[in-house]
Amino acid sequence: MSDSLGSGPEPTPPRATAPTPVTTLRQQLAELRGPAVAPQPLDARALAALAANPGCKRRALLDGAGVNKTALAAALGSPSAFGQSQFAFMRGNAFEARVKADGGTELMRLLYERMGGAGCEAPAPGETRVPDLSAAGPEGRAARTALALREATAAGAWTLLDHPMLALEVAGSPAYLEPDAVVVRPDGHWTVVEIKSFPMIDGSADAAKVGAAARQSAVYVLALERVAAKVAGAEVRHSVLLVCPKDFSNLPTASVVDVRKQRSVTRRQLERLTRIEDLAAALPAGTTFDVERPAEELAAAVDSVDAAYAPECLAACELAFHCREKARAAGAVEALGRSVRGELGGLTTIGEVLAAAEGAAGDPADPTVAALRRAAALRAEALATGAGRC
Repeated sequence: MSDSLGSGPEPTPPRATAPTPVTTLRQQLAELRGPAVAPQPLDARALAALAANPGCKRRALLDGAGVNKTALAAALGSPSAFGQSQFAFMRGNAFEARVKADGGTELMRLLYERMGGAGCEAPAPGETRVPDLSAAGPEGRAARTALALREATAAGAWTLLDHPMLALEVAGSPAYLEPDAVVVRPDGHWTVVEIKSFPMIDGSADAAKVGAAARQSAVYVLALERVAAKVAGAEVRHSVLLVCPKDFSNLPTASVVDVRKQRSVTRRQLERLTRIEDLAAALPAGTTFDVERPAEELAAAVDSVDAAYAPECLAACELAFHCREKARAAGAVEALGRSVRGELGGLTTIGEVLAAAEGAAGDPADPTVAALRRAAALRAEALATGAGRC
């Protein structure tokens, strides 16, 4: 009998499956956060702040990786007071619960009163549909929300989605957003509802707070449009309903806020953001933002990513104090504000600006240098005149 009888080709050993780019990126981002550190979810407020400063690679990377910037700022020795107080948080929750009580009867009345029916009958108390949006994890909740929106549009009935979950891709990384409410009208129009606890006095509220709410709502509108594009007959309204306490009471009132401008700006800025994988690939090997690491190592890791500090960051970013300290130490003109930075052209440090103003540096033919020297001369003349009068 031949020795070859029953023998065959040697079995090919199984090949190791190469990790997909998505898996590799997720692993890298997990390493940046630190072992066993859960990612900090992106919310609409963070995305609005990110869109307002798209040139800040530091914030884009940290937010994309899910790093807890509050804990990171404290570990760096520059804790931030940015955020909502516990009292304001509890007051906001209590007001929101009142607005949505009884199946959202008061909320639907305000929406119909402020935004009109356009041929739709006003929703009767107790007849508004409020679907259950519970599901496992943010991905499951986003899928359940998309299904509820499709069903509500097809049914042609007033529907209130309480805290739906929306998904939006930002710089190659998914972000899950949770608006206060979305209302589906019988005609297929979807409206974002934003509930805030700051007062609306005599029909108007603080302009800065309304602007922040508009930018936040614009992010929700963008995410909602991604869902509406796949639903026949659906249309997302570019006006949102802002609900606030009336005067100094706890009674709800509302106004309509047009967010078309904020939506366009936010979409354009988010599209400009460098993709997360590109930012992560440019980091030195072994970089981590794990708050358990020594402060010196953390500072080096943070400083390895370019930032675009401006005074406006103090109201929007937990790392603003750290970035301000670094900008001041470097003498960067950005610490004086974006408008000042734009006026100074190629002069990037305060030392260069002062030298140009004193005539020790700079091209006299440069309009910026000429303006600085003229301003310095006027200042010296004013000081000399004042001293003479004394």
